[in-house]
Amino acid sequence: MNKVIIIAEAGVNHNGSLEMAKQLVDAAKEAGADYVKFQTFKSEKLVSKVAKQAEYQQKNIGKPGGSQLDMLKKLELSQEDHKELISFCNEKGISFLSTAFDMDSIEFLHSLKLGLWKIPSGEVTNYPYLRKIAEYQEPVILSTGMCEMSDIESAIEVLIKNGLSIDQITVLHCNTEYPTPFKDVNLKAMSAIGDKFGVQIGYSDHTEGIEVPIAAVALGATVIEKHFTLDKKMEGPDHKASLEPDELKAMISAIRNIEQALGTGHKSISESERKNMEAARKSIVAACPIKKGELFTEENLTIKRPGNGISPMRWDEVIGLTAKRDFSEDQLIEI
Repeated sequence: MNKVIIIAEAGVNHNGSLEMAKQLVDAAKEAGADYVKFQTFKSEKLVSKVAKQAEYQQKNIGKPGGSQLDMLKKLELSQEDHKELISFCNEKGISFLSTAFDMDSIEFLHSLKLGLWKIPSGEVTNYPYLRKIAEYQEPVILSTGMCEMSDIESAIEVLIKNGLSIDQITVLHCNTEYPTPFKDVNLKAMSAIGDKFGVQIGYSDHTEGIEVPIAAVALGATVIEKHFTLDKKMEGPDHKASLEPDELKAMISAIRNIEQALGTGHKSISESERKNMEAARKSIVAACPIKKGELFTEENLTIKRPGNGISPMRWDEVIGLTAKRDFSEDQLIEI
């Protein structure tokens, strides 16, 4: 079985600090994540001057009516920050990933030769954006919050039309609310996406806690993405809906356990349980003393542990045979 890819989404939870970004890298590595992911953008290229903050951003920052531009300007990482973070990730032994939110940022990330693209939910309907990434012909992970099936279908068509093959595309089921109410998760939609489009599936989670990503792995997710932070109490748009390092570690540990537990799908006796078969299964034994020459009957035979004799599945075969020797009560029957 292929290992589930776990993306620890640092996003903008570094609050614009390179030092804090490095601390997030350390936390992601310690938790066992495969990738630590950031966000790459130039605020002026991403939002207009009149764009208001989302409701959850206003709530988390505590500034109703605030400007997205002002908020995001404080959360940018410079190009040099990116290069230093990549070097730091290499040193720590964890893969760096980032999501581009504008066309210039796509070109910059391409120059870094990451070899993998993460497309956020907000860009699913951005044709020029999808086309540009597809032309690089590198694997894509596509989040699908705020999407109908038709939106996903259209995005996949753009990606394939412009250079990708279907096996290069992983689609993440997602709900774009921070935090996502459990009643809105609709985790079964993840499987429906895989069935409809024939793509690898995964799940990008914004719920509180760690239960839903674990369940997603049990349902076949090949990629899990989850926001994390150093401290949920910090000021910023995403901290409150993120996991703290200990929670991230617990989630990843549980996912790795579920990975093993899923197995091959072939039902067989495991090595760990084989030693218990004799103690747990049963055999045909004498219910009372039986003399040589007597017939085996429903009355003088019974079924008891251990299971190292004749299987009870052969009951009808044994009934009516003649005892070839004496048997004492509870003695294993031989024929």
